[in-house]
Parts: sequence; structure tokens; C-alpha cells
Amino acid sequence: MADIPESFMQPLEDQPNLSVDVEFDAKEIPVFDISSIDVNLISEIREACKIWGFFQVINHGVDKNLRQKLETVAHNFFQEPLEQKKLIKRDELNPTGFHDSEHTQNVRDWKEVFICFTQDPTEVSASHLLEEVGIRNLSNRWPQHPSSFRETCEEYGKAVSALALRVLHMISLSLGLPAERLDDYFQNQGSYLLVNNYPTCPNPKLTLGVGPHKDPNAFTILAQDEVGGLEVKRKSDGSWIPVKPIPEAFIINIGDCMQVLLVTYCRLTYDFNVLIVFIFLNLCFWLLNSWFNLSPVCVGLDERHLQEC
Repeated sequence: MADIPESFMQPLEDQPNLSVDVEFDAKEIPVFDISSIDVNLISEIREACKIWGFFQVINHGVDKNLRQKLETVAHNFFQEPLEQKKLIKRDELNPTGFHDSEHTQNVRDWKEVFICFTQDPTEVSASHLLEEVGIRNLSNRWPQHPSSFRETCEEYGKAVSALALRVLHMISLSLGLPAERLDDYFQNQGSYLLVNNYPTCPNPKLTLGVGPHKDPNAFTILAQDEVGGLEVKRKSDGSWIPVKPIPEAFIINIGDCMQVLLVTYCRLTYDFNVLIVFIFLNLCFWLLNSWFNLSPVCVGLDERHLQEC
């Protein structure tokens, strides 16, 4: 296999084992039909948050054609010449747009990403420093091609925002709280959509699409394509358990902010496991509460994204 730049190489302990065949474990992460909500569903969601830290939802109300449309226009965008994509490259002042040099744990990720806020413009803190106050408005950067890219992202963002609110209500109910009890925490939130593209790697044994990391948000809604490869690290023996992809399902990944709320309201200690994702193209929606200032004591799900060969 060809060499890759050293900046992309993962530490030996994090390098993927691609020499073994994928076998799906019988105890897969929970899958919930949320077309209707009842007491049993709420109880099962509570257990999923406690034991797994994430779950999948089906019959969620997001049009499958819209999701397919976004995948298509996103694929077309990433096929554009690099010079064109860099016309909307994100920078230190505005995190939206195209980016191809993200680092996780000081290792460069083998991926490209497009990021946009679901509310445009969006209010954010004027500074990352806790002692500084104030807000500023940020607007999304959009490419000229494909011509339908902006419209599709905005439509998809609205659809998944509605789903995020439903998930928030179900989590609230699972904690014994009124459905809308947590809504006030997200009145001025800064949710955003990430579209990740993992280009073919000449030596996928050495690198990852995204290295091990923690999601600092409330929760992530992940659309996994048919390539699959989502894995959960079982704490009992440290094994990585692959999760079979389900067509049209969304994966809900509980993040740091939600864990803080869980502990605050319920005085519960949750046993959150570790997950990784291996897909060619994934669509992530983060429900992020910009009101929170996360401290170093907030710990959560570690993730990494394996690189497709």
C-alpha cells in the first residue's frame, strides 16, 4: 500500500483492524419506532440512554427522498475541484463552509466536511474565553455549485430540527419530567449540520476519517449510509461491536451537554460506551446549546470514524 503523510497516521492503538470480517453482534443498539409514543417506548429510551448512550429511530417523519437528495447534492459538491471548494473555506472567525484539515487528538482527519448552521444567521458568543461577554452574528457560507445545495441543506436542517425537538421531548419524558421541561435550554441554541465526505485512502490501515473524540453537544442525529460500519466499544472487554446499518434510520448519540442535564435533573450516573463510525458519507445534525460553557470535567462518548478503503 502507498504511504500517507505522517500527519494523518493514527497511534498504533487507534489504527483500525481491517483484516477481520465484520460480524454483527446479536445485541445491537436499540432501534425505536417513534411513529407513536407510549409509556413502554419512553421506558426503553431511558434504558438506552443509561446503558448504551445512543439508539436508532425509525418512522421518524423525515422524508427519505429529502435525505437522498441531500446525499446527492453533497456528493456533487465534494466532486467539485478543490480550488472551488476552498472559495468557501471556513476560518477562525466563521466555522461554516468547507474544511479539509481538521485535527482530532492532534492527528489530521482523512475527510472533507461542509458545515452550516440550521438558523441563519446564528448568534454565538463573541469569544471562547469565559471572562469575555457579548454575542456576534454568523452567517453561513454557501457554494455556487450545485445550485440546489443551499436550498436542500436548509430544507433538511428544518426537517431534522423538528426531529431533534421530538427526541428532546422523549428524553425529557424518560427522565420523569414534562415533555417540554428542557426546551428553555435550547431557545438560543446553535445547531448545525455537518456533511462529511471520506475520500478513498491509499492506506486505510494507518488512518481514520475522524479520530477518537467526544461530542460536546446535547446530542447528535447521524444519518448513516449503506456502507455501514458503526461500532460500539464494549466496556466489559474492550471489543468493538459493529452495528448493522438500517435503511432510513437515524442514530441518536447522547453528548456532553445532555449528560450534564441528566446528572443535574436525575442525579443519575450513566454508563456511556464508546462508538465509532465507518461510512463514506454521513450527515450529522448537532443539537448544541450555545448557553452552556462546558468545563473539562464534562466527559462523554468517544467517537472515531474509520476510513473507507
